[in-house]
Amino acid sequence: MDRIESLRRFIAGQFPDASFTLAPASADASFRRYFRVTFADHTRSLVVMDAPPDKEDCRPFVKVAGLMAAAGVHVPRILAQDLDQGFLLLDDLGSTPYLSALNESTADRLFADAIDALIKWQLASRADVLPPYDEALLRRELELFPQWYVERHLGVPVDAAMRVTLDRVFALIIESNLAQPKVYVHRDYMPRNLMVTEPNPGVLDFQDAVYGPITYDVVSLFKDAFLSWPEERVLDWTIRYWERAKKAGLPVGPDFGAFYRDFEWMGLQRHLKVLGIFARICHRDGKPSYVADTPRFVNYVRAVAKRYNALGPLLALFDRLENRAPGAVGFTF
Repeated sequence: MDRIESLRRFIAGQFPDASFTLAPASADASFRRYFRVTFADHTRSLVVMDAPPDKEDCRPFVKVAGLMAAAGVHVPRILAQDLDQGFLLLDDLGSTPYLSALNESTADRLFADAIDALIKWQLASRADVLPPYDEALLRRELELFPQWYVERHLGVPVDAAMRVTLDRVFALIIESNLAQPKVYVHRDYMPRNLMVTEPNPGVLDFQDAVYGPITYDVVSLFKDAFLSWPEERVLDWTIRYWERAKKAGLPVGPDFGAFYRDFEWMGLQRHLKVLGIFARICHRDGKPSYVADTPRFVNYVRAVAKRYNALGPLLALFDRLENRAPGAVGFTF
């Protein structure tokens, strides 16, 4: 029996007397798929998640959904589950993601709602509930950059000189990240995973949540994978988050300059990681569309590397990789 037929049987088991149709709702960069369940009487629609258990584990989704709901964040209710098959039946939060709703006139309002939801989530934080965003995980994510982006996507060997540069830069980034106060981290809190709903926003794709640096989700929100904003607006929204977080009692510190430095260095970790992830999705998983957005992340990295002297070697490395400077890529920085 194929998975679609198994999925239909799972839904029919919850609604034995109802007729329904299935249509693709969305897909993501993992092996999960989502289908919208529309009932013949048009009284409601639901969403069903298909997460093959040999590739995905639904249990973190169930756990984090409970944590976020308890924090007052609008997430889909889990109406039925079959963890052995990897099926979850969920509330339908609609079909309007922030990504399609954001524009010059809506951004301030939508981001204000997203900031409020994020602060609720962070205020609920407790240690030893979610996996730690520790040195090992931060480093493992950073290593996706040389492995998949540099070597596999660009076809450039990581020689000894480049390895020394990467190790030194990675150590600085990780040191900065680990020095930040720790809270619950959604880990992909970006406009594609926020839905325009009532109450707003509806939050999706939270199964990889961890306990780690307080700026991570703020960076994800304002320096998005698929949408870029002028630096002045990013700075303004980050100040608004910092002011609200400080008022709410979150450990953001009294100096916005220090907070923004943490924000930028956290973004550096995320953006190097995503360069690797998008290359891996293309070359390993056969989904080439994501690499079209890699120039956005290169620009994010270059902008931050230009601002801090300690990141000069990283900027030089990107110059080499993009043929902006003469000589071999393996030149000693």
